[in-house]
Amino acid sequence: MDIKLQQLKHFSLVAEQRGFRAAASKANRSQAALSTSVKELERILGQTLFDSGHKAKLTPFGEFCLPKINAFLSRYDDLNSDLRAAAAGQRGQVRIASVPSVAAKLIPGILADYTDSHPNVEVALIDDNAAGVEARLLAGDVDLALGNCLHIQDERIEFTRLMEDPIGVVCLRDHTLASTNAPLEWEALTPFPFVKNGTCSLLEPTPANVLAANALYSVENITSLFSVLELGIGITTLPKLAFPEYSEHLCWLPLASPDVERQIGVFRLRDRYISPQAYDFFEMCISSLRTIEPHGNHHQPR
Repeated sequence: MDIKLQQLKHFSLVAEQRGFRAAASKANRSQAALSTSVKELERILGQTLFDSGHKAKLTPFGEFCLPKINAFLSRYDDLNSDLRAAAAGQRGQVRIASVPSVAAKLIPGILADYTDSHPNVEVALIDDNAAGVEARLLAGDVDLALGNCLHIQDERIEFTRLMEDPIGVVCLRDHTLASTNAPLEWEALTPFPFVKNGTCSLLEPTPANVLAANALYSVENITSLFSVLELGIGITTLPKLAFPEYSEHLCWLPLASPDVERQIGVFRLRDRYISPQAYDFFEMCISSLRTIEPHGNHHQPR
């Protein structure tokens, strides 16, 4: 017969309490039931564990067994705790991929709250471009992804909208456009050199696409883009989240026409079960980000 976990626990408890009576009281079992359990363990092992003349004294075989059984019971308790904690979302790992603007502006606040409520969960955050975020999610490298729904069209991916991020004009603070108090029309941008970037695909369905189509310059990397703009080489359009809050030389101006917004949300695979800890992060994204606009202006979700 196989050894039962309860038999090991009873043996350890009798040894700890130095007697069957005290062990039975602590285990809330009858002394006879505890004695039967230990005798059954002895029968399975083929050796006695307690001295027949002194029921509280271990035999040499019992002395050999006790530390090994206690070590096993300790590992079992750890495993039991870890598995239950993981099932409750309090152990394990969450892997998240995000486009840089969301990773820099929105996720840190969520992470702060998440680590407070999940102190023993390991969080891995990877920032990548939209194509990279999609590839990582489809490959199963991450549990969740955050970004713009425009660039992710695969039907295997489920998108949950969190907020809108408006498109505006970025130029030098002393640029002619920056002196305009009213929101800008796209036609007002045509006299100036335009620097195309990856987010200009948001202009494609609108008349403003002519700005990117006729651009003499194209810069994909966001850091390089800001360096180019700071030299006064041209202007560009960017989502508000992609613009640094405290730029010394550049400013972000609202674009009235076309009124373009990118939808920011969280992605997960439709046919993949996500862990409880990842689902908790998913829920926290929804509760946190559906109540804010870029740069912290509060609003009601549309």
